[in-house]
Amino acid sequence: MQRDLYDEEHELFRETVREFLAREVAPHHAQWEQDGVIPREVWTEAGKLGMFGFGVPEEYGGAGVTDFRYNAVIVEEIMRIGATGVGFSLHNDVMAPYFVDLTNDEQKQRWLPGFASGELITAIAMTEPGAGSDLQGIRTTAIRQGDDYIVNGQKTFITNGINSDLVVTVAKTDPSAGARGTTLFVIERGMEGFSRGRNLDKVGMHAQDTAELFFEDVRVPAANRLGDEDGQGFFHLMKNLPQERLSIAVGAVAVAETVLAATIDYCKSRQAFGRNLGSFQNTRFVLAELATEVDIARLYVDKCILALNAGEFTAVDAAKAKWWTTELQTKLVDRCVQLHGGYGYMLEYPVAKAWLDSRVQTIYGGTTEIMKEIIGRSFGF
Repeated sequence: MQRDLYDEEHELFRETVREFLAREVAPHHAQWEQDGVIPREVWTEAGKLGMFGFGVPEEYGGAGVTDFRYNAVIVEEIMRIGATGVGFSLHNDVMAPYFVDLTNDEQKQRWLPGFASGELITAIAMTEPGAGSDLQGIRTTAIRQGDDYIVNGQKTFITNGINSDLVVTVAKTDPSAGARGTTLFVIERGMEGFSRGRNLDKVGMHAQDTAELFFEDVRVPAANRLGDEDGQGFFHLMKNLPQERLSIAVGAVAVAETVLAATIDYCKSRQAFGRNLGSFQNTRFVLAELATEVDIARLYVDKCILALNAGEFTAVDAAKAKWWTTELQTKLVDRCVQLHGGYGYMLEYPVAKAWLDSRVQTIYGGTTEIMKEIIGRSFGF
C-alpha cells in the first residue's frame, strides 16, 4: 500500500541520511559490535548534516522544526541497515523534549548547541537494579544542600551510558512523597562522584553502549535541575514517554518490513525438494499473514506520527502502538528465521542478527504487560 506520510522534503532528507549511513556507519558497524560502542566522531559527523535537534531553536544551532516525521526518517533508515548500535533515536526522540521544553534560558545556552551538533551526547537514567517499569520505586536520592543537591544511587541498563555527556537523572528529592517527590537533574560528565560501571554484555544490540551508572555524593548545582519546581519529575517523565514509545514502534515496523522483504527474496531463490521455498503453500501462507500484519501496523504507526505532530497523541495511543508493533516484530523475525532454516541461525545472515537485536523491544520503554495495563486502566475499571 502506498504511503502518504512524507512530503518531498522528508524524502530529500532521507537521501541525506541514507548516504551518511552508507558511508559512515554500514562499513564499520560489525567492528563496533565487537567494540561494544560506536566512536564519538560518528555523532559529530551526523551533527554536521543536521541530524540532531530538529526542535531545537535555530539560535541554538537546531532546525527549529517540530515535525516528528524527520525523526522517523532517521529511525527507519538506521533500522533498515540493522545499525542498532547507533543511539541517535534516544538523543532525538527521547531526550530532545527534556532539553528543549524543560530548560531555562541559561541551560539552553549551555546545552542546546552541543546537543544539536552531536558534541554533547545525552542519556536518561531511570531504571535501577530494583526498579524497572515501576518508576515510583526508584531509590536514588537528591538531598538539597545550599545551592546544590547531593545525589546518591545507582542506575542500570542506560542506553548511551558510556558515551553520554549529559545524563538526565531521576532522583527522589522527597522520598516520603511518592511520585510527587521525584525530580530530574542533568548530571554532567566529569562531576566528582559520578562514575560508569561496565559496558553491559547484552544478548543483542552489541554496538549500543549500555552501562551501569553510579552516583556517590555527587554535588549537582541547583542550576542543573530540570523543570521549575521540585517534585515534578515523575510528571515530566509521563508526559514524554509517549513519544519515546512511538519511536520504538517506528523502529519495530521498519525492522519488520526489512526482514520480511529479505525473507521473501530468500524464499524465491532457496531450493528444497527441487522447488523454491516460495512454491510451498505453507511458505506463502506464513508470508501472507506477516505481510498483512505489517501493512496494518504501518498504517497505525503513520497515523500516530501525524497525531503526535497535531498534539493529539495520547499515552493510550502510544501504549497500543508500542506493544503491538514490538510483539509483531519479535514474532515476524522468529518466523523468518524459521523460513531461512539453518542459515537463519548463522550470524552472517542479517535475519539472525535481527533476531538477537529484536528481543529487547517488548521490554524497554515499558514492557508489553505495562502497555496493556495502561490501555486497560483507560476503560475506567
